[in-house]
Formats: sequence, C-alpha cells, structure tokens
Amino acid sequence: MPSRYNKIGCSVFLIFNLLSAMPALAEGAAGTGLINTLTGYNINEITPAPAIRLKLGGWVETGVSGNPREPRDRSNYPVSFNDKANRVRLHQVYGYIEKEMDTSGDTWDIGMRADLLYGTDAKFSATTNFDTTILGDTPKHQLVFPQLYASLYAPIGNGVSLTIGHFYTLIGYESVMSPNNFFFSHAYTMRYGEPFTHMGMLLSYPVNSNLTVKSGVVTGWDSLSRHIPNYLGSVNYVTDDGKTNLAVALITGDARTTELHENHNRTMYSVVMEHHFSERLRYVFQHDFAIEAKTAESPSAAWYGINQYLLYDISNRLGAGLRFEWFHDKNGSRVMVDGKDQDFIGVTAGLNYKPIAGLTLRSEVRYDVATRHEVFRDNRDSDQILLSASAILHF
Repeated sequence: MPSRYNKIGCSVFLIFNLLSAMPALAEGAAGTGLINTLTGYNINEITPAPAIRLKLGGWVETGVSGNPREPRDRSNYPVSFNDKANRVRLHQVYGYIEKEMDTSGDTWDIGMRADLLYGTDAKFSATTNFDTTILGDTPKHQLVFPQLYASLYAPIGNGVSLTIGHFYTLIGYESVMSPNNFFFSHAYTMRYGEPFTHMGMLLSYPVNSNLTVKSGVVTGWDSLSRHIPNYLGSVNYVTDDGKTNLAVALITGDARTTELHENHNRTMYSVVMEHHFSERLRYVFQHDFAIEAKTAESPSAAWYGINQYLLYDISNRLGAGLRFEWFHDKNGSRVMVDGKDQDFIGVTAGLNYKPIAGLTLRSEVRYDVATRHEVFRDNRDSDQILLSASAILHF
C-alpha cells in the first residue's frame, strides 16, 4: 500500500497536470508579478525606483517530489535540488534589488545587484567561508547571498563593462534561480560538475553585434578564500537572425584539498548551443568536461557529460519539455565520492503552466539510471522514478 506521503506527492503531481491541460484563464503581460496581477500596482513603478532605474523582484517556490519506491531515508539522492522524497518543501524565497547600467550611450554609468536566497535550495549554492557562517553549516533552510556586486560601464570602444564582487558563474546552462529553468529538478552536470558562484572581477566587451567576450579573475569555486586565483572567461556568439546562440566558458586554476590544504589544478569548460527552430520550438545542447590533478588525498579525476533539451511552447501559457542527460564521474570524485567510476543517465519530461500572470506551475516525470552501482533507494536500486511538481509565485 502506498504511504500517506506518497499519495500526497502523486496527488499534487496529478493536480498540476490537470491544471496544465486546462485552457488559459486570462491573457496578461508576460513576466508580470503576482502583486501586479492581484492589486494593479507594480512595485518597480513606485518612486524613486523609476528615476534611478532601481528594480526590485523575487519569487517564492514550493514543491514536492513523489517517490513511489518510498526510500527509508526519504531521500531521492543523488537527484537534487528536489532531494527529499514525498515531502512538500519550501525551496526558495528569493529577492533581489538591482540598479541596471545603461550600456547604450556614450557616458559612464554604474550599477549594482544584491540577491538573497532562503530555503532548502540555498544549501546547494552556499559559498564556503561566507554563507555557511550565517546560519551554520547544516540548517534545513539555509540563508545565502548568491550575488552581491557592483558594476561599471565605460564608453571605450564598443563599451566595456566591469563587474566586481560575488556573482553567478558563466559555466553551464541551468541556473540556481528557479524561474530561469524549465524543469523543477536539476541535471547532474549542474549540481555535481559545475561551480555555482564566484568572488572576483569580470570584464565584458562586445566585439560586435554577434560576439561578446568576458574575462576575469575569481577566487575559485563557491569559495571566499585566499586560494591562488582562478581564470574565468567566456565567448558568446549569436547569429544575425538571432536563432542560434553559442556560449563557450572556461575556468582554470588551483583548488585546495580539505585536510592537507594542498593546491592542485582544476580545469573545466562548458559548451552550450541553443537553436530556435521556430518561435515555439527550441533545442539546447550542452557539453561539460573537467579534469582535476592528483593529490596526496585523492587520485586524479575527470567528469564530463552531455545534456539535451527540447522545449516547445504549446501556447503563451503552456509549455512542454524533454531533457536527456548523461554524466560520467571518473573515480567517483563528484557524486558518490567513493572512488568508483559511475555513469548517470536521466530522462525528464515536464509541463509548465501559467494560469495567471505571476504564477508558474511546473510538473515533471523523471527517470534515472546508475549504470554501474546501486545508488538509489537506500543503495538498493540502480534506477529511480520521480513524480514532481512545484509552484513559483513571482512578486
């Protein structure tokens, strides 16, 4: 007999899918917050925000992941961020304040941004020696500041932008910020193979209307420390018709071991190509590859994979998506940390529905396979299926 928790998870999943099948209740401006929808007031039109180009925003996300096999530890590990089975959880309470730069003119300008994230998702993107000191290392709901930076625009050549502070990585496709992702769950590549944030400085320069180059120095991966600096850079190319975007990003430099504090090199790159076949249909291809040098504590490591996304807008309120991912963890250094090679394959199908402006409902079916070891359901199974749903309420 299914447990009460499993019934709750499956029921929520089915309700979200029924809602997704309904026609749109009302047409509205895309991106409008729920406060605007319900009250008619836009918080970004409140004085003095318009005069100084100050933008306020955020969202709240809650969700549930039903696991029919009911693991004893109630964990969907190694799937994340929806890592807990058959539980309704507060994933994100996210807020930000931003002063955008004007990069269209021939005058100098300054900007800034500060982000705050509270909830069960926060622990995955915490910065060592910074966020982990706010509420401790292991609270259920962590509080982190994933971005806190200042920016400067200089009208030199085609315009140079400088960012200094704490900011999200250039690596990869998926984002910590829920509204930026089609799917509720995340790819193994994003969770285990890539950095989330950096401390440092970053220069951006548009070579022409198609090509933008970014380059800078950061303090490594998700860390505020005195480690030897890492190089972070990217090249972004957009075709003339705007239908295809290619982004190549690289980070390289020293990392430090936990016990012996031994420096060693870690280098990775990501390639993300997005192509719009039509106004409704787009395809995304991502490839990551990383290597890490041998240390006295661990052997050399490598991890790499391929992610593919096919996303289709059925209407301006309803969208459908597929994701296929393969992630290889050589010497088991990233996921299970057991010294054993492992391959993970995940297939996800989902729906996004926006019944009113400011509310996004997401549901998905996800199937995972570990090809070499039994890592699911308390280390008893080599595969796993999840029925998940989440709701995002935009401010």
